[in-house]
Amino acid sequence: MKRPAAALLCAVLLAGCAGGAGERPGAVDGRAQDPPRAGQGGTGPVPALPRAEGDTRRLPPVVDHVPTREPVVFLTYDDGAERDPRFVGLVRERRLPVSMFLTDSVVGPGYGHFARLRAVGASIQNHTLDHSALRGLPYAGQRAEICGQQHKLRSRFGISPRLFRPPYGTYDRTTLRAAADCGITAVVLWRASLNTDGELTYPRGEPGLRPGDIVSVPAGETMSPSLTERTVRLLREIKRKGLRVGRLEDHLEDHR
Repeated sequence: MKRPAAALLCAVLLAGCAGGAGERPGAVDGRAQDPPRAGQGGTGPVPALPRAEGDTRRLPPVVDHVPTREPVVFLTYDDGAERDPRFVGLVRERRLPVSMFLTDSVVGPGYGHFARLRAVGASIQNHTLDHSALRGLPYAGQRAEICGQQHKLRSRFGISPRLFRPPYGTYDRTTLRAAADCGITAVVLWRASLNTDGELTYPRGEPGLRPGDIVSVPAGETMSPSLTERTVRLLREIKRKGLRVGRLEDHLEDHR
C-alpha cells in the first residue's frame, strides 16, 4: 500500500461549511460556476493552472471527485465545531480514513480532540484561520488566512497540510496562487453533501453516490443527530452502494 502523503490537514460555522443553504462549490473569479470536468463522462480534478508568465510553478488543481476504479468515496468534515468523543471511537473502530478541514477560530481550545482523531487515523487539513470568504480578497489577505492556518497546524501537530478547502467552497485564482505559495497541492471541494435530514444532496452533476466522490459531512456542535450518528447513517448508505471509505490523500497523490 502506498505510503500516505504527509498528514495534512460551512450554515456557517456551526452547521458545516458545505451544507449551507444555497451554497454551490466552485465559484471562480467572482462568477458561480461548476469546476470543469476532466475527461468525458465524469468529473475529476481540474487541471493545474499555469502561473504568471515566467513562473514555472503551477497552481493546485481543484477537485470534487477523484477518477478511480476502486469502489471508494471520501469523507470530509469542516471547521472543527463538533467534538463528540464518540466520533473518535467510531473512527478508531471502523478504521475510517476521514479528512478534517480545521478552522483555528472555530476549533479554539479543542485541538486536543483532533490530536486524538489524528492518532486513530484521521488526517488534519487546512480550512483557514478565521473562516473568511476568500474570493475577491487581495492576495495578502488570502495568503494570511491560508498560511496562517498552516503555521497553526504545524505548531499543534508538527505537520504541513497539503490539502485546503476554501470556506463556503468559493475561491478565485488569487486563492489558488496563495494556496500554492503556502504549500498546498490540491484545493478540495465536494460533489455530495449530507443535509440536516441525513440525505445526500448533489450541488452539481447527476444525483447518486459513485466511486471517487468527495462527500462533505456538516459538523455543527448543536446539530442533531450527532456527528457520530450522522456518520453511521452515511456509512450504511455507502455500504448499500457497494462502496467503502478511502483515504483522500492517497488517491489524490496517485492522480497527480
